[in-house]
Amino acid sequence: MRVLMVSSNTTLEPYPVYPLGCGMVTAALARAGHEARQFDFLHSGSSLTALEDAVRKFDPELIGISIRNVDNVNYMNTQFYIDNVRTMVETMRKAAGCKIVLGGPGFSLIPGPILERVGADYGIIGEGEALMVELAGNASRGVYPQERLLGPETRLVRGEIPPALYDEEIMKFYAQSGGIASVQTKRGCAHRCVYCSYPVLEGKQIRQRDAAAVVDDVEFLTRERNAKLIFFIDSVFNDDEGAYMEVVRELEKRELDIKWTAFFKPSGLTEQNVALMKKTGLVSVEVGADAACDTTLKKMGKDFLFEDIIRANDLFAAHGVASANFFMFGGPGETEQTVHEGIANIRGLKNCVAIMFMGIRILPDTALARIAQQQKIISADDNLFGVTYYFSPEIQKDWLEKTLTEGFAGQRHCIFPPDSKTDSLRMLHKMGYSGPLWDLLYAPRSPRARPPRENAATKG
Repeated sequence: MRVLMVSSNTTLEPYPVYPLGCGMVTAALARAGHEARQFDFLHSGSSLTALEDAVRKFDPELIGISIRNVDNVNYMNTQFYIDNVRTMVETMRKAAGCKIVLGGPGFSLIPGPILERVGADYGIIGEGEALMVELAGNASRGVYPQERLLGPETRLVRGEIPPALYDEEIMKFYAQSGGIASVQTKRGCAHRCVYCSYPVLEGKQIRQRDAAAVVDDVEFLTRERNAKLIFFIDSVFNDDEGAYMEVVRELEKRELDIKWTAFFKPSGLTEQNVALMKKTGLVSVEVGADAACDTTLKKMGKDFLFEDIIRANDLFAAHGVASANFFMFGGPGETEQTVHEGIANIRGLKNCVAIMFMGIRILPDTALARIAQQQKIISADDNLFGVTYYFSPEIQKDWLEKTLTEGFAGQRHCIFPPDSKTDSLRMLHKMGYSGPLWDLLYAPRSPRARPPRENAATKG
């Protein structure tokens, strides 16, 4: 059966990343014997004409659309993506008479409302590799589900999680737009961050891919697809069980000449492990700090303190690894006092770039949604399809924006608003610079003294 898999992502922020989930489902379809092909909306220049032409040329018998995000989770510059998908579906309806199926992490968060808004035929909730293959197999015999929403199904484990199909032409676009290639080493997250949707989407148990299979992907991307930087896109790379070091040791064993980056949490890191990661090509990290003082860290469900963030930054800096910390102001427990304490703490960081956000996007089935219901910020029957942000009742939004703007003014390592450097990054990529922005903004150096932290009495 001819199946066209379409990545609907239209955002380049903070940098363009290969549509990995779409590639994984395409690979699963191909292994099942279907003629599967990928179409990437960004690669096509976000052109509806190019999309319509691709559909007419391939003449698919089934179309799948991957939705990565519902919106850009930036309160100060909100962008809503679902209406773009609806326009894409309308365009494809003109060119093909086949069924259209929605999926992807963004869709799985709010499946019913998105399916109705977009006007597709079916939607797959959760991991799409098995369900899309089953749907395509039945459709090839003219059999279609009676229910429009399918899943979620039992989650894939270890060897069942497939490598992605990295389309050569699509990869050329991403190689020229920063050179970043995505690889997944595991699914699932055991942490309890109140705002996070990863445990909802992927489960609370870690499901590790085989380390050799992961590094096979890395080797293929660097040698056959001209990838300049490998991005391990796990919700947290350095899992508490230490399984991530299996991947690192496999990288060491093969002696590949690569550069890589990943998401990290700031606790549980050791000198030995960071040294080995640096040896295997680690050049930069994105640290999920999320809150800027101990009080708000605890309220966000974090199991570390701000001292751990400081130690992590110093450890990465000592090994010449650029680091970026992401902070959200306005979350549960935020007060004017914790805002001022957080600003002082972040200004005191000397070995990282810090990116600040205002408010937290409320997502369904998260602890933050339950907190927002208890505080009457949202109602119990709110499906959160509309973009809704949480702000602590203890602070005013206008005051928070003014205070953050003034507090981080003149601080080169502090980025607020969070997309204020986006245009600079795009220009750098056009000039041939590869990698994330903070590699350029932050030149690693030895840890140095920092001013004392303020309001230490507010520790949680």
